[in-house]
Amino acid sequence: MVIPTMAEKMAEGKTPEVLFWVGCAGSFDDRAKKITKAFAKILIEAKVDFAVLGTEESCTGDPAKRAGNEFLFQMQAVTNIEVLNAYEVKKIVTTCPHCFNTLKNEYPELGGNYQVMHHTEFLKSLLDEGRIRIEGGKYAGKRITFHDPCYLGRANGIYEAPRELIKKLEIELVEMKRCKSQGLCCGAGGAQMFKDAEKGDKEIFIERTEEALETKPEFIATGCPFCNTMMTDGVKNKEKEKSIKVMDIAELVAGAKDL
Repeated sequence: MVIPTMAEKMAEGKTPEVLFWVGCAGSFDDRAKKITKAFAKILIEAKVDFAVLGTEESCTGDPAKRAGNEFLFQMQAVTNIEVLNAYEVKKIVTTCPHCFNTLKNEYPELGGNYQVMHHTEFLKSLLDEGRIRIEGGKYAGKRITFHDPCYLGRANGIYEAPRELIKKLEIELVEMKRCKSQGLCCGAGGAQMFKDAEKGDKEIFIERTEEALETKPEFIATGCPFCNTMMTDGVKNKEKEKSIKVMDIAELVAGAKDL
């Protein structure tokens, strides 16, 4: 699977339909790389004309901003905006809600104005346009619960796109007691993922995993690489990793199609 870079496309005098913003997790974390590959396979199958920035892509600055370092955030953001604007990027798709939220809501005031979509939104649009078909395949009839990423759900009001994709997989979707606008954070956001736990009775990811396990799922679906890590750690903590799989929606869609 060879994915072109924006530099290669520009050298050919072409402008791709979409820039796939991979993100730090999707580029460097071994687990998140599988999500990146799954989504890329779907884009290729749907014949979407897309490219990545490759080595020209840097962190959006989200962790720095959430941790309180506004200066570092703006340095990172301005560098990225210069690259994006040089390529005249119009449409960005990303598998990370943190990148999505930052590119969509934080970059415009610094001169970066783009149409930004989360990958579940984009997959839903491909489905609506008839560019992809989603069938249950090996997931048909399986019991699944979906964990709403904070920066996708409460921050941007996107709840239905991921659920509509899940339902197309002919899966039995069972909601946690706290979901959608009442959803509970996995514990990774706000740069919390990169610091030691604070004193308390229980970590957030354990609490959230317990809520997921109450639905007696065979799969826990996520739409965020950070949520995926936290829920996977929670399942391991409960010694349920052999019976419950944590998977991104892109992986479910690609897996059902045997891509």
